[in-house]
Amino acid sequence: MSTAPERPLDHIDPATRRRIENAVLNTFSDREFHRVSLIEIATKAQVSLQTIYKYYGGKDVLLFSSLDTWLGQLSNRMIDHLEAIENFQDRLRKVLWLVFDYFDENPKVAMVIMSSVYINTWRKDDTFRQPELFALLMKVINEGREQGILTDEVEETAILDLFIGVTSRTISMWILRGQQGRLTDKAAPTFNMIWRAISRN
Repeated sequence: MSTAPERPLDHIDPATRRRIENAVLNTFSDREFHRVSLIEIATKAQVSLQTIYKYYGGKDVLLFSSLDTWLGQLSNRMIDHLEAIENFQDRLRKVLWLVFDYFDENPKVAMVIMSSVYINTWRKDDTFRQPELFALLMKVINEGREQGILTDEVEETAILDLFIGVTSRTISMWILRGQQGRLTDKAAPTFNMIWRAISRN
């Protein structure tokens, strides 16, 4: 297990942090976790190896901190877009579209998750829980249950698992099949399938 960073990441120079995260994105999306070295990341980011250790402490923290940044961007986009949508079905449809649009624009983030993230390690890290993102998704699902729109045959978490499972599989196969077309072009039919599975009617 890596040691904790010497100082919080909030203290790192923003431009330096962006260079490091870009190096992480371009390197870890290209090959597996065990084939990437910290000296390679440092070289690509034009920082010293000491800087990586100082702020991140190790390779796993470096990767998960970067993932937290990228998935945090998705969470913030959802918060911004969903505030003005009142109809529940439209809100959930927009969630799916936003996820697909994010990975359309950031396919390397999906590649990092697919090729370099070891789930058994990631699940022990706080970034795996993505509290803001999952809280937002659960809030939307809870609203649907309270309004009697979503099925009550299963727990809310099962609805969340189905939604994320279909979404994740669609993104993964889009990557593996060469990113043909845009994910957002698949949003409507994918949502319709999910909706038939989770709605009460």
